[in-house]
Amino acid sequence: MTMRLKNLICRCLIGIVFVALTACVDPVTVKQNDQIQSRVAVIDLGQRTVDVWIWTPDSNSIGTIIFSHGAASAPWKYENLIKPWVQAGYTVYAPLHVDSTDHPDNAKYQGLASWGSRLEDYKALISAYGTKGYIAAGHSYGALLALTAGGVSPLIPDGFNIAPPPDAELVLAFSPPPAFPGLLDDIGFKGLRRPAFIQTGTEDATFGMPEGWAVHLQAFEQAPENGNVYALILDGVDHYFGGAICRPELEGPKQLNELQIASDLSIEILKNYHQNSDSPGKGLEPRRENSFELRRR
Repeated sequence: MTMRLKNLICRCLIGIVFVALTACVDPVTVKQNDQIQSRVAVIDLGQRTVDVWIWTPDSNSIGTIIFSHGAASAPWKYENLIKPWVQAGYTVYAPLHVDSTDHPDNAKYQGLASWGSRLEDYKALISAYGTKGYIAAGHSYGALLALTAGGVSPLIPDGFNIAPPPDAELVLAFSPPPAFPGLLDDIGFKGLRRPAFIQTGTEDATFGMPEGWAVHLQAFEQAPENGNVYALILDGVDHYFGGAICRPELEGPKQLNELQIASDLSIEILKNYHQNSDSPGKGLEPRRENSFELRRR
């Protein structure tokens, strides 16, 4: 197979993946919760700018979370996920990626260009806000991006020159897709070298794959067995928690109780691997409860 044909196949696959990830998302603007104060900063990349939504806690910040939204979505559509982290003391920085339907230049960045631009955005935010350490977080397409900050090596699209960022202290990956060709190198998720929390649900989007919802566990199942990678499987939870994150226009019902479970466990991971790194994993043993299962490897 020629290199030209391989590149063409990769581009076709990326197009299919992006359609699956966006899932016909319509542009929707959501009013911010009055109890969460956010502001917008702008990072200048030269050829374009990146708008960054910033949430800060009332008290002194105990850490930095850099969050990447799902394909076609936007930072403010994740307030139900971000708010508990802020209340726990973290400052959250979230860029508006060019693939967002709310981004004015959305049409200019299709297929692999959106992946390259996302890598640029994340590197820029790390350079601006994460030089003293940071937690990488994301949902769906954004979760894949967050995993690259934990040691998973991305493929850099043609036309982009992006050096690998310094590793995150911890990765929070909500419903990451599998390692699609054209996005990650051949090692895939086996390169993950930082503690990670990976979430999915038994009604999660499947991208038409025979593995069903379990395809979102690929990052967990391929990660090295170091005892610091966790998988949370929530019974009956879909890709958007019923519209509680990413797609607020969905009819619902919003799965807020289930999202609270995911938030609580992600904060437990933060306490163990960020705030209390001397004894990581304490109290986070694998278990099965009424509405979820927590795995560890």
